[in-house]
Amino acid sequence: MATAFVKEILPPSLTSASSQPPLFDGTTRLYTSYQCPFAQRVWITRNYKGLQDKIKLVAIDLGDRPSWYKENVYPENKVPSLEHNGKVVGESLDLIKYVDANFEGPSLFPNDPAKREFGEKLVSEVDSVTRELFSSLKGDAVQQTSSVFDSLENALGKFDDGPFFLGQFSWVDIAYIPFIERFHIVLAEVFKHDITEGRPKLRAWIEVYAAIVTSL
Repeated sequence: MATAFVKEILPPSLTSASSQPPLFDGTTRLYTSYQCPFAQRVWITRNYKGLQDKIKLVAIDLGDRPSWYKENVYPENKVPSLEHNGKVVGESLDLIKYVDANFEGPSLFPNDPAKREFGEKLVSEVDSVTRELFSSLKGDAVQQTSSVFDSLENALGKFDDGPFFLGQFSWVDIAYIPFIERFHIVLAEVFKHDITEGRPKLRAWIEVYAAIVTSL
């Protein structure tokens, strides 16, 4: 899979002591957090489409947020949000679609109707999947997450033309990977459990994504 990832120097996170960047001066800005999986979705979208020079990163320190962010930029006071064409839009899944539709670069939505339908189904389930993963940490995480990862393994086998959910890299992968990647690490380090054991498609999916990230 060809990607448009390039290395870049990430700007420091802005805090309550930081001045607000100019607003609506014609610059497209992605307000983000380097630790937030929701924000990571749009960061991945931006980089995959090769928009590092078109969309400027503005990192926000979520533990010490500048007051101007809520007051002047995005009243929801969450990341990610995108400043573009005189408005600010938010919500990570909506922003994947927005960036894909409004900027150049490889499309994250397949033309095949069957793949598009399956992709919509998977994305409609992602919030319930992530809630289930987080709630599992209060109990037997290995047992409680087993069915989730089995379902992902099955979904990754739906199409046989690539290691991703829809064959080619798409918005579905972006919707899921920031969360699955984190739980892969947490379950390995805390519970000494490898979620990819016995799940070769899940293993390949995570490994291919990791290879993409190392090219940043």
